[in-house]
Amino acid sequence: MESLDRRIAHVDMDAFYASVELLRYPHLRGLPVVIGGRSTQAPRQLPDGSWHLARLGDYVGRGVVTTSTYEARQLGVFSAMGLMKAAQLAPQAILLPADFHAYRHFSRLFKQAVATVSDRIEDRGIDEIYVDLSHRTEDSLVLAEQIRHAVNQATGLTCSVGVTPNKLLSKIASELNKPNGACVLTMEDVPTRIWPMSVGKINGIGPKSFQKLAGLGIHQIGELAAAPAELLQEHFGLRYARWLMAVSRGQDERPLSTERTPKSTSRETTFERDLHVRQDRARLSAVLQALCEQLEQDLRKSGMCAQTIGVKLKFEDFKIVTRDLSLPVPVLASEAILAAARQNLKRAVLDRRLRLLGVKASALLPISELPPEQPRQLNLDGLF
Repeated sequence: MESLDRRIAHVDMDAFYASVELLRYPHLRGLPVVIGGRSTQAPRQLPDGSWHLARLGDYVGRGVVTTSTYEARQLGVFSAMGLMKAAQLAPQAILLPADFHAYRHFSRLFKQAVATVSDRIEDRGIDEIYVDLSHRTEDSLVLAEQIRHAVNQATGLTCSVGVTPNKLLSKIASELNKPNGACVLTMEDVPTRIWPMSVGKINGIGPKSFQKLAGLGIHQIGELAAAPAELLQEHFGLRYARWLMAVSRGQDERPLSTERTPKSTSRETTFERDLHVRQDRARLSAVLQALCEQLEQDLRKSGMCAQTIGVKLKFEDFKIVTRDLSLPVPVLASEAILAAARQNLKRAVLDRRLRLLGVKASALLPISELPPEQPRQLNLDGLF
């Protein structure tokens, strides 16, 4: 049984990458803005004071959306969507290049700000954390507002905070009053606030399980909570069925992982000769797959999984390029690592021969943080 005194906050930055960019270009607030593209030009101010802005409809290439503002999301543009498809939905949206150096800087600032309220923090990636507030005596809503205020004062950005007895509910709660909101829930609120939601709101129910539940006539979390245990076990197996039954009732006993753990692990190889992206594609593909398989073995040995996957490229002129992708759920399997690595490669300009190729796993978490069934990865064949 979970402690009645346990209070866990989930702090989620609002449209993080886009919000950082809007600090730099405040005149773009309220407009549909998309971050992404391998060769997107940054806005530049003209002599007359006006701005030259890249538009999504003018983009040509195979890049993907890193993130988008809420105004762009209302037009159907979301992260991981191909930019060409996004351009069809919102051609007039403004397109900005990603600046991961700036994002990491603001990530450090917001986490330092939250630590002034409670330093019992589990890092979940560049834009979200869990915080244990159980030792504080103040009201939960007061603490949530303290966190929001501290983050805004330190960064100029907004965040949304959910406070509940566990990580599962807190992650859901932080979404309920987005953006720039706070939500406090208790176990008594589960029937009225959680059960009417779609089962897809539960982190760990992927597309395949969502479709299978729909086939059983189970669409809402409350319907899942009322489903016979025998039915769930028949279709999902004993372990996953038990997990479904627990989370549908808002139960989650996972502790916060606040100990310092290795931040990253990586594998890379330097080629005997510089390889051409097209002419040596078969060799590059085999090397990339092998690196991902080795990375999975390294993660398993350390008992970790990864929230972020990156690639490292060293070209024939010795220039080094890196690309990173933060994932919605942690991954461990080499197939999932490979899919994320390929997505990163689509965001790099591969116009020279390669001397070195590497794959990196970061934002590491204990393997216990893996959902019982990982969501299906995007089909990203076509690069390496």
